[in-house]
Amino acid sequence: MRLLVVEDEKKAGEYLKKGLEESGFTVDIATNGIDGLHNALEEDYALIVLDIMLPGMDGWEVLKRLRAKRDTPVLFLTAMDELEERVRGLELGADDYLVKPFAFVELLARIRTLLRRGPPRDVEHVHIGDLEIDAIRRRVRRAGQRIELTPREFSLLQLLARRRGEVLSRTQIASYVWDMNFDSDTNVVEVAIRRLRTKIDEGFDVKLIHTVRGMGYVLDLEHEDE
Repeated sequence: MRLLVVEDEKKAGEYLKKGLEESGFTVDIATNGIDGLHNALEEDYALIVLDIMLPGMDGWEVLKRLRAKRDTPVLFLTAMDELEERVRGLELGADDYLVKPFAFVELLARIRTLLRRGPPRDVEHVHIGDLEIDAIRRRVRRAGQRIELTPREFSLLQLLARRRGEVLSRTQIASYVWDMNFDSDTNVVEVAIRRLRTKIDEGFDVKLIHTVRGMGYVLDLEHEDE
């Protein structure tokens, strides 16, 4: 499998490249955000290891622009261990993050976990009331009105729609949409649900996304919110 490492520190980049190639991967290196984004958009990578603090264009902007066009798995490398920074990366579309300094074996384990994650087979079109989800084109409409979603919001909506009528816990949602566990004080799921609900339900009489207090969230035409 071919990986892209975007890391501006020469020694760190060489260390990662050597270790990953010894583990059976083919590795390309980019030393700034501009080259990293260009490579990520032009080449077909199985996964991207992306540092945040980069010259030319930081990792936040690289990820934002990448997610507008591609869903390539991204593992963030960050020296910042603040909860807000981790949540920000996940909301922008990162699939996982690792705080520096880290052990190479942990990086390798996380990469292999992300690569093993196989996307569930999508039903091409899902209709729930006046909500239409086109899984192939990744388009969503409600009452004929186009709704623009981020890649992460689309994944969240797909999960809720595929499990229509089933109450999904915060942990289940976090595990599927972000493929990782969260600290108990992290509210990234609640934030994502709130943003999705604003786009899907605001302005419509029939609400589709419901909160079940103490249990989680469910998407259906009718459900008693708590």
